[in-house]
This record gives sequence, C-alpha cells and structure tokens, in this order.
Amino acid sequence: MDLPVSLAPVAATLAAWRRVLMALRLVGCDPERYGGYGFGNLSARLPPFDAPPAGRPFLVTGSQTGHLPHLALADCARVERCDPAANHLRSRGRATPSSESMTHAALYALSPEIRAVFHVHSPDLWRRRELPRTSQTVPYGTPGMAAEVGRVWRDDLRAARRGLIVMGGHEDGALAFAETPAAAGDLLVSALASR
Repeated sequence: MDLPVSLAPVAATLAAWRRVLMALRLVGCDPERYGGYGFGNLSARLPPFDAPPAGRPFLVTGSQTGHLPHLALADCARVERCDPAANHLRSRGRATPSSESMTHAALYALSPEIRAVFHVHSPDLWRRRELPRTSQTVPYGTPGMAAEVGRVWRDDLRAARRGLIVMGGHEDGALAFAETPAAAGDLLVSALASR
C-alpha cells in the first residue's frame, strides 16, 4: 500500500538530512563496513503530537535502503503503533520499517517533545566514554534495546539533556534525538566537530 502524498514533505526532509549524514559516512552502505549491509536510519514524528505513547506515529526510512543514492517516499514506512514489550509493530507502506524502529518508538514514547530520531554509525562517537551508553549485552533491533534506551533516559540525565545515546551492544551505533530533524542533525554534526 502506498503512503499518502501528504507525507512527501516529511520524507523530503529526512532525505535531505540523509544526504548530509551519508556524506559524513554516518549512514549508507559500504562494502568495507558491516558485511556490506546498509546502516543507519532516520525518522520523524507525525501528527497527532498529543497521541498516547504507544500510538505516536512516525515516518522512518526503510530497512536496507542505505545503498540508494536518493530516498523517496516509497522508501519509507509509516509506523502507526509499537509495543516493544510484545515485540509488535504496525506499519504502512511498501518499505519494511527499519529494524531499529522499536528503538525509535521507545524514544518517542519517552517525551512528546522528541520529534526526530537519527540512528547513525560512528566509530568516533561509539568510543566516547563520556556519552550516555546502553549496555553492551543488549543487541540492536530488539525489545531489549527499546527498554534499554528507556533505562538510560531515566538513569542518566545527560541523555535527556544532550540528545545523544551510544548503543553499547551495537557496533558504532549512536542515536540522536531532538524536537526537529534539523536539531537532531545539528547534534550529530556538533558532536563530531567537538573532538
């Protein structure tokens, strides 16, 4: 089922930030990294912004789209509901939602002010011990990772203030989250530039 054209501006914003992050090698597909699989994904919340936590819809880039030079609306999925504890996600669109969609949903459930989540792969950020970090024993794309992001949010006030979490059990994985895609992108660029 095709996504409504009304979502095209949101997809275009994600595509623009994806180009920036691809240029920085934070998302994409590289035969020399991660077995040649695509890496990283971006999402943005959709209205209604006052929806209950489990029903906060968002648009997310599709699974294994990192090789595409340009991203279109058809390469995204609309996640409508997510229950990480039950390992259940409901989405619309032709693209398969990113495997990290439950983690995006967990962040959106933490605060209605979070309206953009960027999952990137950065060896530099991943090695920084001063950044809030999930447990190295929790694998990516699992209900456990969604729960672990919530634990870091509650236990480490730096996570909420900073908008960055390193995924300890996901090689090079990091999450940036903010009120807008531009703010999430700026967080990543600033973090990389501060080294």
